[in-house]
Amino acid sequence: MADVIYVSKETLDVLKEELHRLKSHDRPEAAKAIAEAREKGDLKENAEYDAAKEAQGLLEAKIKKLEGDVASARILEAENVDTSKVSILTKVTLTNMNTKKQITYKIVSEKEADLKAGKISITSPIGQGLMGKSKGEVAEVQVPAGTMKFKIEEITV
Repeated sequence: MADVIYVSKETLDVLKEELHRLKSHDRPEAAKAIAEAREKGDLKENAEYDAAKEAQGLLEAKIKKLEGDVASARILEAENVDTSKVSILTKVTLTNMNTKKQITYKIVSEKEADLKAGKISITSPIGQGLMGKSKGEVAEVQVPAGTMKFKIEEITV
């Protein structure tokens, strides 16, 4: 079975909606495309049929992955999050020690990561570097451009 993924209730609902859409709408559409291509004659030389079968295979793989994600998802409630250390679902206000600029990130699962919304993945280099650190600590984070230092100013939910 897949590793457990921790998500908010909203993210789990989005995953379930997408899974439902894939099964109830996209899967019948893929079957219809195969049937239409099959009606066009010789299957050995029918590129449209091959493309429709390949698209169906990709769709089924996506459905299987999503089913695994939904099955292994565990909902984290904000009131159960410990704010004494950086962990998933905490909001962390940091000061970049090089630029002296402050930034706030919310640490989330890979499924919820959205840098524009200030949500970084727990598996990202910065997310991993911050995990378990307390207020006042300096985290040294290895990023592709080198090492960055962040001072943890505040941890909230």
